[in-house]
Amino acid sequence: MRERVAENVYVFTSELYAQVNAGVVVGPEWSVVIDTLAYPEETIEMRTFVEESLGSRVRYVILTHYHADHSLGTWLFPGAVVVAHEECRRLLDTRGRAALAEAQANNRDLRDVQIVLPDVTVRDDKVSLRVGRKTLWLVPLPGHSPDGLGVLLVEDRVLFSGDVMMPLPYLIDGDLEAMAASLRMIPRMKLENLVQGHGEVVLRGEIPGSVRTNLAYLAALDRYVKRQLLRRGGASRDGHPGVEAFGKSRILMNGLAGDLHLRNLQALLAPPSRAARR
Repeated sequence: MRERVAENVYVFTSELYAQVNAGVVVGPEWSVVIDTLAYPEETIEMRTFVEESLGSRVRYVILTHYHADHSLGTWLFPGAVVVAHEECRRLLDTRGRAALAEAQANNRDLRDVQIVLPDVTVRDDKVSLRVGRKTLWLVPLPGHSPDGLGVLLVEDRVLFSGDVMMPLPYLIDGDLEAMAASLRMIPRMKLENLVQGHGEVVLRGEIPGSVRTNLAYLAALDRYVKRQLLRRGGASRDGHPGVEAFGKSRILMNGLAGDLHLRNLQALLAPPSRAARR
């Protein structure tokens, strides 16, 4: 599915996997892709639209983080310069390669996929890129993962947040406090549109409320986990309240919210030795 969110700015949403979002910023001479989609055929559709329908060459691919559903399609843009956080490069080269090998063993559709490491990496300072008259600020937004990077289109006030902003916060590879700090930054950006890592584009009037509900979920999660860890004999691993008890609906993300919530709890309640191995 394709949606135009500003002049020469498009969002592509996967219909095959978890409503993953990717973006394209089209310039007068070349374009920038922000993330790719989970399956090759969907990324190819995005590339075909940009290069054949719009007649624009993809010069840069910016990755918001290393997770496969946002980065595996990078190999389908040969010759493009790949930009990401420096942690993204390390994680792609380690966890990313291991995860791809496991996925390829179970899915022949991924047999040709290759890990592409970033050519240019940024740290924790804001870095800008010009595409025609548009300015793209690369903003560190950790929390969902340590390498989280947002892309702010300054003139259009559009933010591609990566997975630090989703209909339901997801923490299995991240940090609760870092995510909360990143989320608090978003309303200060005075956005027109917020492109989440998954799910629908959030419009200007809905952004403050969406961020507040995610912060409230994280706070409720934090309180619950702390209570569990203080219980005599340690935290229980079974019988946890569902996502509705934490202020979110189970129907979010086409019904995935309940499962993601359970994974959040399992990750936060995991013994330190297990957490260190992830």
